[in-house]
Amino acid sequence: MSANVDLNNRPAPDKVLTDIADYVTGYTVKSDEAYRTARYCLMDTLACGILALKFPACVKMLGHIWPGTTVQNGVKVPGRKDVLDPVKGAFDIGAMVRWLDFNDTWLAAEWGHPSDNLGAILSVAQTRPDMKMNDVLTAMIKAHEIQGCLALENSFNKVGLDHVVLVKVSSTALATQMLGGSYDQIVDALSHAFVDGQALRTYRHAPNAGPRKSWAAGDATSRAVRLAMIVLSGEIGYPGVLTAPKWGFYDVLFKGQPFRFQRDYGSYVMEQILFKISFPAEFHSQTAVEAAVRLYPQVRDRLDDIEKIVLTTHDSAIRIISKTGPLNNPADRDHCLQYMVAVPLIKGNLVAEDYEDDVASDPRIEMLREKMVVEEDKRYSTDYHDPEKRSIANAMQIFFKDGTKTDRIEIEYPIGHRRRREEGIPVLQAKFESALAGHYSPEQVKKIVAMCADQKGLEEMSVKEFVEAWV
Repeated sequence: MSANVDLNNRPAPDKVLTDIADYVTGYTVKSDEAYRTARYCLMDTLACGILALKFPACVKMLGHIWPGTTVQNGVKVPGRKDVLDPVKGAFDIGAMVRWLDFNDTWLAAEWGHPSDNLGAILSVAQTRPDMKMNDVLTAMIKAHEIQGCLALENSFNKVGLDHVVLVKVSSTALATQMLGGSYDQIVDALSHAFVDGQALRTYRHAPNAGPRKSWAAGDATSRAVRLAMIVLSGEIGYPGVLTAPKWGFYDVLFKGQPFRFQRDYGSYVMEQILFKISFPAEFHSQTAVEAAVRLYPQVRDRLDDIEKIVLTTHDSAIRIISKTGPLNNPADRDHCLQYMVAVPLIKGNLVAEDYEDDVASDPRIEMLREKMVVEEDKRYSTDYHDPEKRSIANAMQIFFKDGTKTDRIEIEYPIGHRRRREEGIPVLQAKFESALAGHYSPEQVKKIVAMCADQKGLEEMSVKEFVEAWV
């Protein structure tokens, strides 16, 4: 071949794309545990969205892109009166459920929040009058699985990309299928999800952390719906999007390395998912915050006597959320380990409002941050990366100026972990009901709670009836 021409034989679709399409179109979920957990996930995810409606910074992102626009036969958003096109509907639902950093979490080589995909799933499901809530739960299980399995062995963070690329990919696959797309159209739409320039992690890290991280998943899930619609209109795909030399995703964005996979797609991720049910805090800090709450009775009257606070943690927490210096906004604070443990040492709890400026102005928070020493325990880091353990361990001990010290509190698994599922579900239920009670009338709360408590009845319910109960 001459060096002056390219060989233009169009390749077969990359195996990563066809494996996902095979799973979406051909796999039957048979796990009762997965469906039961998906119901809890649906409840928890929507509760997070309803809680976010208390915050003007979130609400200003919602509604029609252009004021005064009206949409007929559109989709509805839980907790709102809006009727939106499916793309903006996906954005609004996705932004709401992610806003407070309180929805579920998946920790692996790459972390993320698979319930972010509900933005696309619940929006698209409303466009299909024949769809039942069983279809929504099935789509949630499969979206969780795609995102989670891609994350098990592949760190997008390490190459500077944000994990919302996996939301876009997962949501694109399910949105295309739910909208009636063929196998080939699912493959094509997935190729577009990878062709897109991907979001940088800049907005999650010091010194640039900011509120875009609260709507980035909504942006990704809405883009997925748009890509699905583009392909369904007849647009072709790009079969070598990952593997194309020089121009493909691997060479351009992944340092030339192909994706690696630990397991086949099934229902593993939904069954193993981590619920963030006690504290609206970045998940690597959950056990640290719980330890701080336990230590609160020993320190609440001795804050000025503290000499040193020793936080023992794992490598991922150190890399992502351990930072000193000024914290410039709520998004900065809810990704600061030291801030997130200082607040419960002062008041005995941590809630979403504690990231706002009025709470952050308390000088005791900065006083405590300055006394914190962060250390890594290599065992914590090893167990964090162990697929059989998936621990998220933190320990805390406080030393006083008179030589005394508190107990050393060590917590390896947060209450939302599968190993604490029996203990965690009542807490999840309480979080769910509390979120509803702060937004809806008692009659509507009662109706929604009863509806979500019945696994069989919920699965048989139409999507329209379900969503109407929430608007």
